[in-house]
Order: sequence, then structure tokens, then C-alpha cells
Amino acid sequence: MTIHWHGVFQLLSAWADGPEMITQCAIRPGNKYTYKFRIINQEGTLFWHAHSSFLRATVHGAIIIRPRVRHSYPFPTPYREVPIVLGEWWNANVVDVENQALALGIGPNISNAYTINGWPGDLYPCSQNQMYKHRVEQGKTYLLRIINAAVNSHLFYKIANHNMTVVAVDARYTNPYVTDIVVISPGQTVD
Repeated sequence: MTIHWHGVFQLLSAWADGPEMITQCAIRPGNKYTYKFRIINQEGTLFWHAHSSFLRATVHGAIIIRPRVRHSYPFPTPYREVPIVLGEWWNANVVDVENQALALGIGPNISNAYTINGWPGDLYPCSQNQMYKHRVEQGKTYLLRIINAAVNSHLFYKIANHNMTVVAVDARYTNPYVTDIVVISPGQTVD
């Protein structure tokens, strides 16, 4: 397996980008590998994921790049930061899902459920009535770091009866804008 640092500008460190058999050999089970690279001129949210077979579907996480020491956000400092990783769940081994698609010459089956921070929610029989919950305090500002870790699905993120202000996309600050829904492509991040 290898790890791809999705969206990180690999300036002078292309060997650390992670695509298996392109920039490096796979990290074999039981072995170790240390990725070394510098993140330059990027602030915000990116994500990492496995870059071996279809493992990207289930092996992933957030990269949070905060302002340097003695620097601040270009907006009021939030009360809290909350990573929101939108993902997928298959009722099968994801490598088997990929192998079936390759054998049939078609795209892989869509997932059986979508997840928020690993929890599928109460719509699906796999959830056992559990879902991701985050308690907030009224009047406080939260920086949601939304990541679409889904393999092939554009996803929508909405909080009922609430607007959000988008301040960054893919570790780049943007002119803030208010919306009640975020549409997010595979591999994209929105703060």
C-alpha cells in the first residue's frame, strides 16, 4: 500500500506523492516508510488516502494545515474546528468490488451507504441506529473542514435550517460566500 497526499503541492518532493509503482514501490505489510515533504503556501484542508487498488475507498483521513505561528486566519478565529469526512461503505470487500468491475469491464458498483466520519446514519441497516453527531453551542462559530473521500460520487452537505459561509476550497482561501448547501466533488475539500 502507499499513501497519496491529495492536493499537496509536492514542490521538490515528487517522490513523496504516493501513487504506487509510479513514484514509489508499495509499502509491504510489516514494513515502514516515512514520507518527507514540506507544505508551502497552502492553508486549509486537504486529505490523504491509500493509493493501492481500491483501498482509497476506505483508508483515508484529513490533512489540516493551520496558519503559521504568529499568523491568523483571514477571517475571525472559529470557536472550534470540526473535520467532516464524507465517505462510503460497501457491504463487501472493496478490493473484490474493484476486481469484479475490472472483470466485467464496467465501473464499480456504487457503495451501499454514505458515511459522515465513518458513521452511515440511520437510513441504512448497517448503522445499528448509530450516526455521527456533533453538539454545538448557540452563537459560536465552527470551522467545518468538509472532505469528500468518496471514490466516484459528488456529494451534498447541508445542515437543516442553517446557512454556512465557505472560506476555503482545497487549501486555498476564497472570497467568503454564504450558502445553505455545499456540493463537493470526489477528492475536494471545503472549509
